[in-house]
Amino acid sequence: MRILAICGSLQAASSNLALLTEAIALAPEGVEIVLYDGLRHLPHFNPDLEDESGTSAPASVVELRAELSRADALLIASPEYGFSLPGALKNAIDWAIGSGELEGKTVAVTASVNVAERGRRGLGALSDTLAAVRANVTHREPIVRGPTAKGELVALIAALVDAATAARVSRT
Repeated sequence: MRILAICGSLQAASSNLALLTEAIALAPEGVEIVLYDGLRHLPHFNPDLEDESGTSAPASVVELRAELSRADALLIASPEYGFSLPGALKNAIDWAIGSGELEGKTVAVTASVNVAERGRRGLGALSDTLAAVRANVTHREPIVRGPTAKGELVALIAALVDAATAARVSRT
């Protein structure tokens, strides 16, 4: 199983990036979690940047779409900006809406937060955006930094793997 991990923050010292790095280390046997770090390289979404067939998109967009296609599931950790999702993350999703790589994909969304009430509006906005591609969002809860975070992350990964496996079985 291949899970693509995407951090919604571009910040080098992002707690969401740290959460995804820990998820990679905690991946169970048979599960590969791969970090996608290309959000900063994507141009602003503009359909004029590719031909009508969608085959000549900018290289960074082609790379994103290829990574999404190879993934069985996505794990997105994202901060909340202005009660919503970060623009760079929304931009990446916009690049994949019309091309189909996110269509029906199994996705878990979370946020590394310092207080349980934080991040929920951002995760809701992210889930709403993913609804445009009928993504199967299996988790949309923040993880509070602290003593219970590791256990919550292990449980999130297990639930994501289970949901992706069930989705794979139902497609066959």
